[in-house]
Amino acid sequence: MRLLLVEDDVMVASGIKLGLSDAGYAVDWVGSAERALEVLAQEAFDVAVIDIGLPGINGLELTRRLRSSEVESKAMPVLILTARDALQDRVQGLDLGADDYMVKPFELPELLARLRALMRRSQAATSAVLNFGCIELDTAGRRAGARQPAQEGESEGRLLPIDLGPREWTVLEYLLLNAPKPASKEKLLQALTGWDREITPNAVEVYVSRLRSKLEPHGVALRSIRGFGYRLELMPENS
Repeated sequence: MRLLLVEDDVMVASGIKLGLSDAGYAVDWVGSAERALEVLAQEAFDVAVIDIGLPGINGLELTRRLRSSEVESKAMPVLILTARDALQDRVQGLDLGADDYMVKPFELPELLARLRALMRRSQAATSAVLNFGCIELDTAGRRAGARQPAQEGESEGRLLPIDLGPREWTVLEYLLLNAPKPASKEKLLQALTGWDREITPNAVEVYVSRLRSKLEPHGVALRSIRGFGYRLELMPENS
């Protein structure tokens, strides 16, 4: 998932970016609301984390502007961070369009859990476990697998683990969140790298190919849709 972090404190931003990157997010960081607005006028993100106490335009005003029609990602989830614990700040932030609110200092596991919840709500998902066919991706427990048919006496079949690399995980998570709609190669590239262009567009095909070989034995195909990108489909014998 591609995340925009808006935080003016370099040390705080570095810590958040490191933690989120380790959790599989492609994090792009800016230090001001003005720069965030410039970026958001041209690029799309899956979620934003915004500090209220920004210099110049503060985080509350930025949140209000993010919900305007001029921003490409106007519907993306927004989580506000602040050192201020005043009730009015929390109420104002939510009323201006923020989806959630955390007060500094906070623990990274809670931030990650709140981000997962925001992404589920934005994609109309109701559980931390994403499913397609027999494929399951537990975004909280970081486990992937294929659910086997239940045997006699079992309430549910066992989960056969699927070993995924970090970028394969990101691709599958993005595809599951978008299923049954296709995900474009550019969106996948952004989800994988953000501004840190460590991989090329052709490399996306490499990760898709690796993922395809791990899904097809379980009856799930990863189709290339010309002009649109990639989409998960059930193979004929499993549809």
